[in-house]
Amino acid sequence: MAGVVLEKGSSVTKFDIGDEIYGNIQDFNAEENLKQLGTLAELVVVEESLIARKPKNLSFEEAASLPLAVQTAIEGFKTAGFKEGQSIFVVGGAGGVGTLVVQLVKHLYGASYVVATTSTPKVEFVKKLGADKVVDYTKTRYEDINEKYDFVYDTIGDSKNSFVVAKDDAPIVDITWPLPNPRAVYSSLTVSGENLEKLRPYLESGKLKAVIDPTGPYNFGDIIEAFRYLETGRARGKVVISPFPSEHLPSSIPSESKNNVTSEMVRMDLKKIYVS
Repeated sequence: MAGVVLEKGSSVTKFDIGDEIYGNIQDFNAEENLKQLGTLAELVVVEESLIARKPKNLSFEEAASLPLAVQTAIEGFKTAGFKEGQSIFVVGGAGGVGTLVVQLVKHLYGASYVVATTSTPKVEFVKKLGADKVVDYTKTRYEDINEKYDFVYDTIGDSKNSFVVAKDDAPIVDITWPLPNPRAVYSSLTVSGENLEKLRPYLESGKLKAVIDPTGPYNFGDIIEAFRYLETGRARGKVVISPFPSEHLPSSIPSESKNNVTSEMVRMDLKKIYVS
């Protein structure tokens, strides 16, 4: 999600009222139960450690599309122990995570050779993201690919088939659960505002770009349509929900709600809302 800070707890030091921020409000590695489970709402409460200031050059839509996908993408590289100069095969190069994996490995992690899969209409799009070669999966089977790669990053849960392009000792990361291949390693994500802050120079310089599906952003009244489209598996990048109409955005927090903001949390007005 991305939004504007309306209230903050007494111990919050990183953010002030009116700051434009973005982040993932769920800490999946929290020892206790998750405190929040979604952002399809006008207001949310979030711990300050999970959010970062929105890069100045990003719209709210672009910022809202990034936190879950980009932190998932980064975690996969950590899981695999990826090293500069290695080759990579990305399964699903046009998807929400895949678009960021291709950009990150090309422009930040220094891969020697980047290959990604996608369907025919998206081949040129994935090339522009930074892939050295794009495999059209509607025309080429994994078994027909002669090259072997140092790392297979499967973003669509097809590691039961894609593993054949990996070198014998190469890591295979799959971000879906349960794992479809026992050789693959599952990779989730670490939610951290600090991690997002580290990406600021790359986002503000344009080396890393948010990718929003061209059918959106969807209006808040079209959430069902947005999810139906998402479930087709044809999305390019991320599906984003648009702002609430301005008349539905409160100018301040109702006094009876302020007690729900604890010392380490901020309450936010969501200008844009992340869907998936």
